[in-house]
Amino acid sequence: MEDVITEAAPPSRLLEEDLNNFTQPSPPLPSPFLLFPHTQQTLKPNLLIIAISSPSLSLFHNFLTPQTLTASLILPELPLSNPNNHTLDIHSLSSNILIAAVRNPIPDTRAYSVAEILLSDKIRPESVIILDSIQPMNHRGMLSSDEAVAFKLESAVERKMVNGEKLLDGLEYYPSGSVVDGVGAAILGRCQILKIRAGLCVSWPQFDSDVVFLLKDLLKGLKEFDFGLSGDEVFKFGRSKDHVFQSHLYI
Repeated sequence: MEDVITEAAPPSRLLEEDLNNFTQPSPPLPSPFLLFPHTQQTLKPNLLIIAISSPSLSLFHNFLTPQTLTASLILPELPLSNPNNHTLDIHSLSSNILIAAVRNPIPDTRAYSVAEILLSDKIRPESVIILDSIQPMNHRGMLSSDEAVAFKLESAVERKMVNGEKLLDGLEYYPSGSVVDGVGAAILGRCQILKIRAGLCVSWPQFDSDVVFLLKDLLKGLKEFDFGLSGDEVFKFGRSKDHVFQSHLYI
């Protein structure tokens, strides 16, 4: 006969997800919102550039000034006194080009909410370029710290454009089996829903001056901008975090 006192209790007949039914759900987070320092208006640029990676922010740093600031995207769950609350600042590079600088990391759980507000009735671009980095765990293949590489993904509308008219002309497509996540993927997905021409460029290494010059060459069609970069100016983005990393994933 079993000892009912010392024997381990039988497993619960309730599944773990059933036990969560007795837990009070967390209140939903409020939606992000756009804050315009001047008169609120609908922005309709020909091109919206989303700078997420450190090299892309370095490339445009001379243009990201208080004078060019057009709007800021705010996450309400962060205190207004926190300088990191300005998760994304939108600057006007010209009458036809806007750049959204993602200066601080955006949680994956908030990525689509940010994309939905960024591409809404207040901002209606004709085309979008997203500049992001390759996350090593998401890439299928070998990544070398000695070679700067970049790949692209496109929305269906952009995919139909002929060579020579594409936003990221000259780049190869991201290898099959590799994935992109985070706010860059969310914005590309939003462009797909809204049928906007969009190209997502992912580059490696994440912190490297060679990537800055690679992006500069990629965006040479923006002839109205003189990036004027030298090696010394971007050296602070050199091999500081991933200089010995290699990724080789097998499927």
